[in-house]
Amino acid sequence: MFLALLSLTLVTGCKKDKGEPPVLPPAKSMTIDFSNFESTKKGDASISVPKGTQTSNWEFAAGVAIIWKTIIYTTLAVPVTSFEMVVSQTPVYVENKTWQWSATATVLNVTYKARLTGQIGETNVIWKMYITKEGTGGFSDFLWFEGTSDFDGNGGQWILYLSPVSPVKVLQIDWEKSQENIGMIKYTYIKEGDAFKDSFIEYGLTTNALNAYYTIHYYDNTYQQFLDLNVEWSTTLHNGRVKSEGHFGTTSWYCWDGNFLNITCP
Repeated sequence: MFLALLSLTLVTGCKKDKGEPPVLPPAKSMTIDFSNFESTKKGDASISVPKGTQTSNWEFAAGVAIIWKTIIYTTLAVPVTSFEMVVSQTPVYVENKTWQWSATATVLNVTYKARLTGQIGETNVIWKMYITKEGTGGFSDFLWFEGTSDFDGNGGQWILYLSPVSPVKVLQIDWEKSQENIGMIKYTYIKEGDAFKDSFIEYGLTTNALNAYYTIHYYDNTYQQFLDLNVEWSTTLHNGRVKSEGHFGTTSWYCWDGNFLNITCP
């Protein structure tokens, strides 16, 4: 009887020590919404975008935004896609307050195996994403990104590495959640020795009529210097405005309408 009780106590104790898995950061904690600045428009087939000076205000904002989209959707396509796949899986307990999520992701017809670990620390959750590619040019358990998040899953930070061939830090992502949505995401380019280093783009949502914004600081190859710009737009009507003293030579706003045509700002 004593041995049976002891065994039951040990099993119960192990289950109690394991606890619950940490709250996962949302899949969108890595991705900024660029849909209002794509040449094929926003899922609304009725909107046409004529090229030329009549859309120059929107095109300037779009051109800068696409620089950042390119970084995410090309260089970092594998880790970002892998993360989106992993967070939909059921975790297993490993050890030492650590849980693991595993998934398989396919990018450009190449299959990758990903495993995300989340360790419950003293003040936050510590995340590490390892990715494996088999076959030609393969690699095993490359730490492609790592980060931390609040216990409640409402904020955190990611650090992404460039590639298995060049495992250097390239991007820092700071994010905050607002209710069920991502309220703010900020990309900061942190690759050493690059003229673009310390460039950043911050994206967020507000309750204003122009309810989305970018705050951007970036190195412009044309001007051979850093430029700052602010962009505000409506995610439903698609109209918006941009200002950049370095580009326009004034602190005034420059606006476009729902068809991305230049208009005089109200």
